Amino acid sequence: MTQGTASADKAPAERRDGEVLLLCHRIPYPPDKGDKIRSYRWLKALAATYRVHLGAFVDDGRDWAHAERVQSLCGEVCLRPLSPLRARLRSLPALLTGGALTTAYYRDRGMAAWTRDLLVRRPISRVIVFSSAMAQYALVSEAAALRRLIDYVDVDADKWRQYAQRARRPMRWVYAREARRLLTHDAQAARACSMSLFVSAPEAALFRRLSGVTAPVAAISNGVDHAFFAPSPEHGSPYPDAVPAVVFTGAMDYWANVDAVRWFATAVWPLLQRKVPGARFYVVGARPSPEVRALAGEHIVVTGRVADVRPYLQHAAAVVAPMRIARGIQNKVLEGMAMARSVVTTSMGLEGIDAIPGRQLLVADDPAAMADQLAALMRGDHGGLGDAARARVLARYDWRSATEQFLDAVAGDRVPAQPDVSLT
Repeated sequence: MTQGTASADKAPAERRDGEVLLLCHRIPYPPDKGDKIRSYRWLKALAATYRVHLGAFVDDGRDWAHAERVQSLCGEVCLRPLSPLRARLRSLPALLTGGALTTAYYRDRGMAAWTRDLLVRRPISRVIVFSSAMAQYALVSEAAALRRLIDYVDVDADKWRQYAQRARRPMRWVYAREARRLLTHDAQAARACSMSLFVSAPEAALFRRLSGVTAPVAAISNGVDHAFFAPSPEHGSPYPDAVPAVVFTGAMDYWANVDAVRWFATAVWPLLQRKVPGARFYVVGARPSPEVRALAGEHIVVTGRVADVRPYLQHAAAVVAPMRIARGIQNKVLEGMAMARSVVTTSMGLEGIDAIPGRQLLVADDPAAMADQLAALMRGDHGGLGDAARARVLARYDWRSATEQFLDAVAGDRVPAQPDVSLT
């Protein structure tokens, strides 16, 4: 499988609605980060209805251990190794050719050959692309007559624009260029596909406005595993006794998370410490970057990967998501809310989340205001905020509804029913 393909021995012999090809920029398991949570849910939903063939990259060597789990849901599987360093080097010529670095990063002859061969050999009726970088493998002549659906999740081009605003030269120029080139690529892909999906209505609207695309675009929100992310007496506290803890969770090699944690640690945390001297800030997530590790000290703890994030959420005085660079939906906010915790985020972190500030979570963009809100939570103010947060997640963010909408989109029977955007 490390070279590309696997047989369909473990997959059911027939599927009710034929065969589909799913293309993912990252192996959709384990569901331990935002994009993989969503792509795994889509894979499971497809596997219950179709015979699924999967093409995906593996950019973390530890994920090869999960290849068998993915194979159990699929027919043929092509997993291609992706070295981030080599992929970055491979993408550099795009600076001269005018293409997007993102698509060059995921360009692979083995994946291209497998995809074309599969489309010729198998009676594929639909192609589902997860992340626009994989569109290059679906926009081929062999798939031109098929129903093609692309899940962008969020407007990645705008994220590059945000990166450019915070970067120094020459990277500011590189990121700004990527924002333009990737938007051009994504618009072309949307026009060639039967439908484009985004994780929220604001995200879909932003894509329409920036790209000018008039092709079908729909929003399907993420859900939350309510049974898994639920308060339980089985989750013992990981914090020292009597220590009020503030926690941030997420992959800590992701620039938006790194930026959020650094800003919080330097701009907000000193203000909060004056109000609550004994408080500690916990940064919980895999692969902490050198900038994040450098923050560790007596009152800031950087854990790295943990076996289970739920105890850190459940026993925290507050969950923070101080995002200054963001697109789509912040799963860390939804998971904190599902655990019935008081969540404090920024306007960027709230975007796309259907919740009322002050009633189901707290929002602040100013360091002093965020410190004041956290201190108030530690004093016991805003009682019931966590319970209201969980109730909102139960009412609004359900994977069953999301997967039904997704399968509607794949089948092409109708445009997915758009989510209720009321804040009652």
